[in-house]
Amino acid sequence: MNKKIMTAIMSIGIAQLLKVPLKARETGVVDWGALFQTGSMPSSHSAGVTSLATYIAWDKGMKSVDFALATIFGMIVMYDAQGIRRQAGELTIKVNHLDEQVEELAGHHPGHEYEEKEKKLKEMLGHQPEEVLGGAILGALTGTLSYFATKN
Repeated sequence: MNKKIMTAIMSIGIAQLLKVPLKARETGVVDWGALFQTGSMPSSHSAGVTSLATYIAWDKGMKSVDFALATIFGMIVMYDAQGIRRQAGELTIKVNHLDEQVEELAGHHPGHEYEEKEKKLKEMLGHQPEEVLGGAILGALTGTLSYFATKN
């Protein structure tokens, strides 16, 4: 299989695996569900695109069209992860609590007449800038290690 694609997939997997112990350190509870969550440290999106661009830089050179494409698309993905997706997550939090706020404005106490929605919208969509940076560092390391480990 394509070594560059395998490197990116491996970086994404490592980033997702790291979310479990990092969340456990933060909360004191081991939550294997973190393995499948979006958001939090490190950004698997950033790790994947950065490892791909790094591998290509070592393999084809920084002046190659392949590296330029991987870098530009990677920058777009990382910008989106910490910008647009994070803003969408923050908006979702507000939407999920809108019913409760309407009850409060109407003079009712939440919990009496307010019934929580059975299914809330997913609130964790994007990344903080430091999570994107953490994923990018992980990706650069993974891309470099993968290149030198598989170099023929």
